Amino acid sequence: MAGEALDRPLPVELVRARAERQRGPAGDAAGQILFGDLHVHTTFSGDAFLMSLPLLNGEGAHPPADACDFARYCADLDFFALTDHAEALTPAHWRESVALLVQCNAIGNDPDDPELVAFAGWEWSQVGITPDLHFGHKNVIFREIDPAALPARPIGSRGVAAAALATAIDPWLIPLIPFYEFEQRQRYLDLAYFFRENAALDDCPTGIDSRELPAECREDAVTPQELFEKLDQWGADALVIPHGTTWGFYTPPGYTWDKQIAGEHDDPERQRLVEVFSGHGSSEEHRPWRAVTDGPHGPVCPEPTDAYEPCCWRAGEIIRARCGDVARESCERRVTDARAAYVAAGLGGHLTVPGATAIDWGACGQCTDCFAPTFNTRPGGSVQYMLARGRFANGDAPRHQVLGFIASSDNHTARPGTGYKEIERRRFTEATGPRDEAWRDRIWGEPAEPAPEPVARTAEELLAMPPFLVVEIERQASFFMTGGLVAVHAEGRGRDAIWQALRDRRVYGTSGERILLWFDFVEPEAGHRPMGSEVRSGGTPRFRVRAAGAFEQRPGCPAWTADAVGPEQLERLCAGECYNPSDRRRRITRIEVVRIEPQVREDEPIDGLIADPWRVLPCPTPGEVCVAEIEDPEFAAGRRDVLYYVRAIQEPAPAVNAGNLRCGEDGCDPCWGDYRTPRDDDCLADNEERAWSSPIWVRFDPHAEPAVDAGAGP
Repeated sequence: MAGEALDRPLPVELVRARAERQRGPAGDAAGQILFGDLHVHTTFSGDAFLMSLPLLNGEGAHPPADACDFARYCADLDFFALTDHAEALTPAHWRESVALLVQCNAIGNDPDDPELVAFAGWEWSQVGITPDLHFGHKNVIFREIDPAALPARPIGSRGVAAAALATAIDPWLIPLIPFYEFEQRQRYLDLAYFFRENAALDDCPTGIDSRELPAECREDAVTPQELFEKLDQWGADALVIPHGTTWGFYTPPGYTWDKQIAGEHDDPERQRLVEVFSGHGSSEEHRPWRAVTDGPHGPVCPEPTDAYEPCCWRAGEIIRARCGDVARESCERRVTDARAAYVAAGLGGHLTVPGATAIDWGACGQCTDCFAPTFNTRPGGSVQYMLARGRFANGDAPRHQVLGFIASSDNHTARPGTGYKEIERRRFTEATGPRDEAWRDRIWGEPAEPAPEPVARTAEELLAMPPFLVVEIERQASFFMTGGLVAVHAEGRGRDAIWQALRDRRVYGTSGERILLWFDFVEPEAGHRPMGSEVRSGGTPRFRVRAAGAFEQRPGCPAWTADAVGPEQLERLCAGECYNPSDRRRRITRIEVVRIEPQVREDEPIDGLIADPWRVLPCPTPGEVCVAEIEDPEFAAGRRDVLYYVRAIQEPAPAVNAGNLRCGEDGCDPCWGDYRTPRDDDCLADNEERAWSSPIWVRFDPHAEPAVDAGAGP
C-alpha cells in the first residue's frame, strides 16, 4: 500500500525562512532558488523491496507516503518526484502512488506559494547485454498530477532489467526464506505476494495505441524511440531525463552514447536535461580509456594506463599469480585466455576467474582520478562526451545534444534529498548486503575455490542465471554516496514555475549540499542570459558567475519538526537527523570553468574538444559570495560553436564513501555493504562537494549581436 502522508503543514514562517536562505547573501535581486530531488524509489520498486528485508540488513518497508514525509519534515525540500521502476510497478501501484502524491500536494497547499510540490513519474530501466542493444535508464517526470491527465500505466523496458526488477531474487529461494526467518516471516510472505502480483500481470498487446490498451497489463517500450512515441500518444507534458550514463554496474563494456544522438532515439522537446550526479556517483567527466577496445575480430582487452586498469587485464594478472611452477609459455597462454574470457563475458566477466575476491580485483575498472566516480565507469556515456559528440548522417549538418544539468539521489528507501547530512551509510545510501555469512552463501552461493585457469562463460549461460548474480555486487557498495539535488532558478514556488525552469534549463545540480549558484552570459546593453541559454555571438563571450556555500548543519532536528512528527517517526524516517542549518556558510574555494567544442567533423578526437578545467578562478577567503567574471577572446577566431559550464567547489568536509575502495600501496580496503563493515561505520573521507551549472551554448555567428536568443523551451 502507498500509505498516507502526515497531514501536518509546515508553519508559514519556516517556509519563508527557507526561501530567504535560498535567495542567498546577494539578496532578492538574485532570484529564488528551489531545491528538489527528481529520482526517488519506494518499496514499490522490486529491488528496493528486496533491500528492505532483514536478510539484507534492511529496515522495513518504505512506501510512497514516506517520500512525502521525508521531503517535508526531514530534508526540507521544495519539490520531489517519485520514480519507481516501471518494470515492477503495476497499474494498481501506479494509481496508488498518484493518489498519494495528490494528497501530499494538498497538505497546507497554497497553490501560489506551496510548501512542497510533488511530481509523478517512473523510471524506464533499460539494459542491453551488448553496447549496440544498450540505451540505459531514464526518468519520466510529468507536469500534471491530476490522474486524468496522466498515462493509465507506467511504461517499462524489456529484457534483462525487466526480468531482474520484476523478480529481484532467485524464485526458488523465496518460499524457503520464512523457514530461516520465522519471526520475520510476514515480510517475506509480502515479498512473495509482490512478485506473484507482478508475475500475474499479462503483457500488453503490441502495435496498439497506448490509450487503447487494457487498463491492467504490463506495457513496455523496447527503445527510447518507442518510449517517446507512446508518450506522444498520451499527449502528457513530460520530461525524460537520462541518468547513470557511466554506471558500469549494468552498462556493458564498450558502450558509448553515440546512437542516442540519432533523431529516432532522441526527443529534444522532452529530453532536455541529464542527471550529472546521484547517490551512485558522478557521470560528468570524460576519459580517453575504455574497458574494451575494438580489434580486427571484435572487442579486445586494452593495456592499462597510469590512471586506469581494465578489469580484463586484472583477470590475466590474477591468473598469472596462480601459475606457480607452470612453464612461462603456458602461464602466458592462461593469462591471454583469462583476458579474452573476461571480454567475452561482458558484465559477467568477474565470473570467469574462479574464486577471485573483491580484494583480488582491486581498483580495476575504476576512474581513479575522477570526482565521486560511478562504479566501473564507462566514459563513453559521460555528460562531457555527450555534449562533444556529433551525429553526422546523410550529409546534413551535425547534430549535437543540448542538455541542462541536474542531480538527484536515486534513493531506494523513499528518502528524497538525503545529502543534507553525511550520516547513516546503510539507511541514506544504497550500500547493502547479506546480514551474515550464512545469508551471503544462500543468496550468492558458496564462494568458488581458486583455479589456475579461467572459465569461459557463454552468453547463454549468463542469461540463464538470476540477473543479480551476473553483475558485480560486492565492490560497488564502496561507491554509493548520499544523494544529489536539483536546483531551479524559478519565478515562483508553484508547480508551473518549477516546471518552466526545468524546461528552460534554468537548473543546476549539486552533490547534495545546498550551494547557491548563478552563471550568466553577460550582455551589457540587453541584460544577462541565464545558465541553460543558447545565444548567438561573433565577438568575445563574457560570463559572470556567483556562488555561495551551503550552510553548516546543526545536530538533530528543528524543535517544530520533532514535536510535529513525534520521536518514533523521527527516528524511523530521518534517523533522528533533519536538515537543520546554522548561520555559517561553508566556503567556496574556487570556480572551475569547462569549455567544450562540439564536433564539426566525425573524425575530430573528443579529448581535444574538452577543456577541463579551461579556467580555474580562486575564491578569496573573506565574504560569503564568490564572484568572478570570465571572457573567451579565442571564441571568434575559432569560428565554431562552443559551450561553457562552471563548477563551484566547496571546502573539503567528510562524506560517506568518498574514499570509494580506499586503495593504497598495500591494496584496497573496501567499505562493504554487508556484515564485514560495522553498521555504524559511515566510511567517511574528505570530499569537495560541488555544484554544476547547466551549460550556456554560444553559437558562432559573425553577423550576430552579442546575443539574441535565450535557451527557453516552449
